[in-house]
Amino acid sequence: MDMLIGYGGIALFFGLIVFVLERTKRKEVSFSDYATGGRSFGSIFSTMAFVNTWFPGTIFISFAGLAAGAGVIGFYVLHYSLLAVVVMFFLAKPVHVWGKKFDIRTQADLLGLRYNSKPVRVIAALIGIVATVPWIILGMQSLGLVFRYLSFGSVGAAAAIVIGVIVISARQIWTIKFGMRGIVISDMVQGIFAYILGTFAILGLLVWLVTNGHGFAQVDPAHFHLPGPTSELGGLYFFAIVLTGALGGWCWPDIFVRLFSAKNTKTIKQSAVQAAPLLLIFGSSLLLLSLLASSYPGVKDAPDDVWFIVSGVGGVLMVTFAGICVLAATMGNIGANLQALGTQAANDVIGVGRAKRLDDPKSAKIVVGALTVISALGALALKNVSGGLVVLALVSYQGIVQLAPTLFFGIFWRRGNAVSATASMLTGFATACVLQWFYPVSIPWLGGLTSGVAALVVNALVYVICAFAIRQPLAEQDRVKQLFDHLRESPAADESAHRPLAESSVGSERN
Repeated sequence: MDMLIGYGGIALFFGLIVFVLERTKRKEVSFSDYATGGRSFGSIFSTMAFVNTWFPGTIFISFAGLAAGAGVIGFYVLHYSLLAVVVMFFLAKPVHVWGKKFDIRTQADLLGLRYNSKPVRVIAALIGIVATVPWIILGMQSLGLVFRYLSFGSVGAAAAIVIGVIVISARQIWTIKFGMRGIVISDMVQGIFAYILGTFAILGLLVWLVTNGHGFAQVDPAHFHLPGPTSELGGLYFFAIVLTGALGGWCWPDIFVRLFSAKNTKTIKQSAVQAAPLLLIFGSSLLLLSLLASSYPGVKDAPDDVWFIVSGVGGVLMVTFAGICVLAATMGNIGANLQALGTQAANDVIGVGRAKRLDDPKSAKIVVGALTVISALGALALKNVSGGLVVLALVSYQGIVQLAPTLFFGIFWRRGNAVSATASMLTGFATACVLQWFYPVSIPWLGGLTSGVAALVVNALVYVICAFAIRQPLAEQDRVKQLFDHLRESPAADESAHRPLAESSVGSERN
């Protein structure tokens, strides 16, 4: 009976998402509309779409488990999340103005425009795809914990992963059909369950813990210390992981594309303001719950299970709701990843290869479907060996942040060129992979810096040196000047329809 309630709750939630999507479906008329949702969403939808992508289902598992098992270092997710929202505020105008004016569909598409380079566009797209696929597979596998707990002992770990992969793969049917518009709309429903109703549940559990002998006094004193200069991790380790998260967050294709789905710059800035308190309240509540629950029976032996273990005090219905929260957050993250990667592969790899600007979303739908199948098969094949995949995913995170100099210098500095972008991305990615192999956690002789941050220094130096050493032709200098001049135009330009590419020399080299 308990299993029927647990799995029945998941089925009802799944049905609710499908019902909402089918009621709001709209025939996509172009590739751009499929990729960006028509650049039509207001601040509330944009805010929830950002949060539902930013906090994946593993926020309830790995991040919560870090706070339960290691203490306050787990709160680093709040630091980098709030810094990322500040970055979002400053990215709003250039990304949206260029996106709307030149029909930009993806992050790689934007970099191709900025540097007037097909290689830059393809390299950025491939780095995004290679770095993200392991995280999609891990996200699918994480649902195994949901279906194991909601079976209340009736389903084993391996079988639970199989069920989770099947469920999340079936959900992608609607991702393929509706593209970004469907992602954003479903994010609203999923976000309400995971982060709003979830916060109320967390606060209730916090009260229960404090009133039942699990307050701060019962937490291991070691949990209140961050790594210092004499620690094994190094004094700069905490700084490094926060910096990597804040900069790397906007390098992920699924996060960046959120800037294209909003209807104007003002909407994006409003979303940044709205997202900050939501991230802070939900995130701090969940991490505080995990920290206090470190003294709860069973949590020390399985810290990643802390969310489900503590939810057990509320009985079957509470555990079921805990599972729905994880599923809701996972749906948002995996759906956004697959949609973004499929669109990017079609737009910036296949499209460039064909030397043709794609107008029909059919190719993107095919690629999204193919990536879903590949990820599902990968998750099933690796269901018993996720440890190695976790290492690969960590390498991926240190690698994806190597897009940061090309991205941020390109958006906020006119000097960079295609050579500096290409050289810095390749050098940074290769350096990060090598350092990660030898120093998987931190680099002792660099005071605890991670491989990603160390490679980021090399990356940025290569970019700046090439930017000053290679003089751009006057025509290219004028093109870049025109591109940045658009940002100084009247606010009305922000609301206007995009200009066809053929009418502007700024985008003359783009497919």
